[in-house]
Amino acid sequence: MASSTVTFQPSSSATWRENAQAFRAADSASGFEGVNVHSRSSNGPSAPDAFAGLIGSSAAIQRVKEQVRTVAPTDSTVLLEGETGTGKELVSRAVHNLSPRKNRTLIKFNCAAIPHGLLESELFGYERGAFTGAIARKLGRFELADQATLFLDEVGEIPLEIQVKLLRVLQEQEFERLGGTQTERVNVRLVAATNRNLAEMVSEQEFRSDLYFRLNVFPITIPPLRARTEDIPLLAEHFLKEYSRRMDKHIDTIPESTMQRLQQHPWPGNVRELQNFLERAVILTTGSILHAPLEDLKIPPGAQPEPAVTLRQAESSHILKILRETNWVLGGPRGAAIRLGLKRTTLVSKMRKLGLSRPVPGVAL
Repeated sequence: MASSTVTFQPSSSATWRENAQAFRAADSASGFEGVNVHSRSSNGPSAPDAFAGLIGSSAAIQRVKEQVRTVAPTDSTVLLEGETGTGKELVSRAVHNLSPRKNRTLIKFNCAAIPHGLLESELFGYERGAFTGAIARKLGRFELADQATLFLDEVGEIPLEIQVKLLRVLQEQEFERLGGTQTERVNVRLVAATNRNLAEMVSEQEFRSDLYFRLNVFPITIPPLRARTEDIPLLAEHFLKEYSRRMDKHIDTIPESTMQRLQQHPWPGNVRELQNFLERAVILTTGSILHAPLEDLKIPPGAQPEPAVTLRQAESSHILKILRETNWVLGGPRGAAIRLGLKRTTLVSKMRKLGLSRPVPGVAL
C-alpha cells in the first residue's frame, strides 16, 4: 500500500477501496452478534438482513451463504459445524429468515448451558406434578418452536439417554412431556450446531450413530477467521464504526501496521475475539487514529496452546493412571474399578476397547 494508514475516507489506498467495494457489494452484510447494519441484497429473493452478521466477501463465506440459500426453502435438518466464535447462530438465523417459517419466532437453545438433569424437561416440557417443584405445566422448546425453527447449539453435549427422545421427535415429530402420557405432535424445522467432531464421537460411542445421520442431512462448515483473513479489514471497519458510535468517539483511521498485524494473528476465538479486541481498542483510543493494544496479541514463548485431547485419549490416560496407582488390581475394595466408579466387568470391557493391558515385567507402558 502507498500510505501508512488505512482510513475510511476517499484518500485510502486502492487495495482498501477494492475491499470496501467488495464489502458493500456483498449481500446483506451487517453486524456480528446483535450489531445490525441494514443493506439491500442483490442476490434474488434474499430478504434484507437475512445474512445479518456474516460480514465478508471471501470465497469461504460466500460458499456458506450459497449453501444457506440452497437449503433454507426446504424443511430439511441443517447441521452447522465450526469452531466457537465463527457465527453459527448467525447462520441459523439466516436459514430461518430465508425459509417459509420466517414469520415465526426462531427458538434458540444452548444444550451446554443446562445441567443434564434439566435438559429433558427444557426440551420437551413437563406436566404439573412431574417432579418436586413442578407446580404447573411447562412447554418445552419443541412445542414453542411448533411451525417455526429450533436452533439447538452445542448438540454434541446432549447425553445418550436424551438423544433417543431427540431422534424420535426428529423422525416422528412427536413426543411426550415429562410426567405426561399424551403424545404431542409438532412441526419443527431443526438447525443444530456443534464445535465438536460428531463423527469421531460416534466412533467413540459417545454419540448415537442414528441421531448423527439424522442430523447430518445438510451439513454446513463455518470457516474459522484464519481461513478468511481477507475479511478481517471489513470486519475491523465495521466494529470500529459501531463501537465508535456507541462510545461517542470519532475514530476513522486504522494504521496499516495495525491492520497487517490483525491479519497475521490466528484468532483462536475467531470473529468474537476480533470483535472484543476492537471494542477494547476503541476504549483505549483518544484521537481519530485507532490505538490498538497489539501487545495483547502476542503469545509468550512456552504459552502455545496445547493440541486438543480427544475423549478417548483422556479416558485412556485416566484409567491407566488409576491402574498404575492400584498396581493393576481391578476388583476388591481397593481395586481400580471402585476408584473409577465402575463395575469390574465394565472396566475390563473399557480396557479391551482402549487396548490397555498389564505390562510385561521389565517393559514400560
